Amino acid sequence: MKRTARDVMVTEFNTIQYTEPITEAVRLIYHADIRETGYKTISVMVTNHFGDLVGVVSMFDILYHLRPPILNYLGDNIHLGEQELESYGKRFKEMTVEEVMNSPVKYVSPDTDIMGIVDRMVKDKCRRLPVVEGSKVIGIVYLSEIFLHLCTNWLDIDL
Repeated sequence: MKRTARDVMVTEFNTIQYTEPITEAVRLIYHADIRETGYKTISVMVTNHFGDLVGVVSMFDILYHLRPPILNYLGDNIHLGEQELESYGKRFKEMTVEEVMNSPVKYVSPDTDIMGIVDRMVKDKCRRLPVVEGSKVIGIVYLSEIFLHLCTNWLDIDL
């Protein structure tokens, strides 16, 4: 029996509009539910005013933009004062989701075969792939759900 994204996707997920303050995305990720697999969702799908997928913002994206950009040039041995760190925090709080999100988004269709999803995740080093029908997100396939599904259904491993 052919397994597809529709069979393993999670259908409960948060979305945020690209015009929202980044602090709202931080709140959504911080208060995210723990999924059935025991993993906490660490990203939010970003939509436009029509509900179309335009990006993804993750915990990694937030941390990347929160850290001082000078670290890109000076390396690991830098010590910043409290006042300087506060200015970076203030700058971050003024950003929008659009300034932090990843775009364009890699995604799969609901009919993508599970091994096609595994191949894409491995090649692109993705931990999640939105499942898009038309231009609307209808689910998300997470690496942990794919792993669980393959171990319990295909490999028949008793976890």
